[in-house]
Amino acid sequence: MEEHASSSSSSSQLQPSLDDCLKLFRGERDEQRLAGLLVVTKFCNKDDHTAIRKIYDALGPQFLHRLLRTGIGKGSDVGSSDNRDAYLQLSITVLAAFCRVPQIAASEEMINKIPLILEAISREAGSPIIEDCYEYLFLVSTASEEGVQTLYKSGGLNVLASQMMILPDGSHMIELALRLVQIIVIKLPSENVYSEHPTDLSLVVCAVAKQFAVLQNALKFEALHLLSTILSNRYSAPVYDALRLVENDVWSTNLWIGILAILQNRVAPSHKLHALVLTECVISIVGERWLNGEMNLTGSQVSLPADRCILLILESSRVEIAVLLNDLAYLKYEASNASSNRENILVKQRNLGVAFSLVEKIIKLISSFGGEESTANAIISESTFTKIISGLNETIGVVLDYIRDAKEHGQMKGDDLLAAVRVIGSPFYSICFLLPMLCQITLETGGCKILASSGAFREVVGYLIALIDQNNFTSEDNGSIFLACDTILNLLLKQEQIKFPSDDPSFIRLLVALSRWAEGMDDASIIMMASSICSLILDLTSEEALLNHPDFISGDVGNLSKLIRRSFVMCGQDLISDDAKAEVDLFQIITAAYSSWADRFPSIKQAVESSGPFGFRCVS
Repeated sequence: MEEHASSSSSSSQLQPSLDDCLKLFRGERDEQRLAGLLVVTKFCNKDDHTAIRKIYDALGPQFLHRLLRTGIGKGSDVGSSDNRDAYLQLSITVLAAFCRVPQIAASEEMINKIPLILEAISREAGSPIIEDCYEYLFLVSTASEEGVQTLYKSGGLNVLASQMMILPDGSHMIELALRLVQIIVIKLPSENVYSEHPTDLSLVVCAVAKQFAVLQNALKFEALHLLSTILSNRYSAPVYDALRLVENDVWSTNLWIGILAILQNRVAPSHKLHALVLTECVISIVGERWLNGEMNLTGSQVSLPADRCILLILESSRVEIAVLLNDLAYLKYEASNASSNRENILVKQRNLGVAFSLVEKIIKLISSFGGEESTANAIISESTFTKIISGLNETIGVVLDYIRDAKEHGQMKGDDLLAAVRVIGSPFYSICFLLPMLCQITLETGGCKILASSGAFREVVGYLIALIDQNNFTSEDNGSIFLACDTILNLLLKQEQIKFPSDDPSFIRLLVALSRWAEGMDDASIIMMASSICSLILDLTSEEALLNHPDFISGDVGNLSKLIRRSFVMCGQDLISDDAKAEVDLFQIITAAYSSWADRFPSIKQAVESSGPFGFRCVS
């Protein structure tokens, strides 16, 4: 042990001190300064700013500048290739260390070296010096405004864009490159950056999208924020155009993977909001079909169903809408000083616009499948369709509450209110595109169970009521009315198997609407369809229960009695018409239901049967 201690003491005495190196730096010959550098890099701590400052002051900027130029091959005495590589590595390592001192990094001497460092990156791809180059650029660019401006004017964005895709995934170099781009797009005028470098920015998006997909650490969130920053900028249209020209869809697939990872995991709300912003941007570039996940995921670790993406995005958007509307209502109507919250309100309104936009894009997607049952079922399952409709129905309720609240407070203007009205209109009109599919899936008990358990049937009922209440519907509306009626009829006929709530208020409102609608009609198909649906709804309740329901009045009993009686007249044994012959199946539904509930509705039974006996068998 004594021998070892003696050896360590001897070694310590032989180790050069900082003062020894400083003497070499102040020597007259470059060889002395070079020797000092070689020695000082072996013992000087990069975080010792005091020592670094002493070394920098003693060495002076000119020697390192000559050494750097010689290493790149631009000096007066370039020497052999081996020497140049050694000089380049030494100079860049020392320069990066010097720039750890902010005052040095902000100096004119360091800023002026940015073009040479960029040139070194371009020439030495894969070299060990690249990491020090990126660190140098990052330190100089963050130390002063002149630094980032020089980086940009020297073609820094072009160099970064061309190199990012080949940098190792998750490396310190890709982290620094990512942050350099972030500095450029945040600190410099967007109108210049986006118009002058759309292709470079599109390459950055492709490279960062890969990191966003594969990384599972904090850098994933930095990638997310950079992507949303680039693509959500008001001047990003040229970048969108450049991305549409990219030969493959790997970048959008990577974004799909990364966004799903964010939305399905427990992360900070701000990260989820950025993911929704990014989603809205991607859809604006590649279209709504991106939502269904039908893309090449070869090599990824994602094992989610293809339609998982659309459900995650819809659910996340719905949550965001509910939270934002609640926050806005408080800030606008309850906060002590609403004027001081103006900026906060504007931010929340912008975020609300993103969530509303995503809901509308989802509606547009599912509406495009409405008349293509086989195609739609191959892409989005029946279960997913009904979950979407159910989710939209719940969101409509939340938005309507917000609009009512605004009305109560005398607020009838504002972008948020306009967007709220628009998004309500979108789900309503999307139903007409979905009706062919909904009618088709409710032919099977399984489809009815999905529609009932999800509550999506209420959306169909509400749509039908809105249409027949118009009183001025077109022939196109007429087709939608019968599709909606067929869908509801399919559900009611399978009530025993699916067991949905018999007292659901939506059916009571439909009962009233149908009886009033058919009152002025002579079309046999309308009367028989309305009567069959009403007969099945009546079988779910009783006259006493109906009269106690807030949406039902005593006069509605008379309308129902007239409707049921007219259907019996049309298909009565002695009064059958050619039109009624086509409604045999509906009449059979009416007679079977009437036999079941007639004793529970004495008023209707009396009104129907007092007008004369009508046979319960339709003659064909």
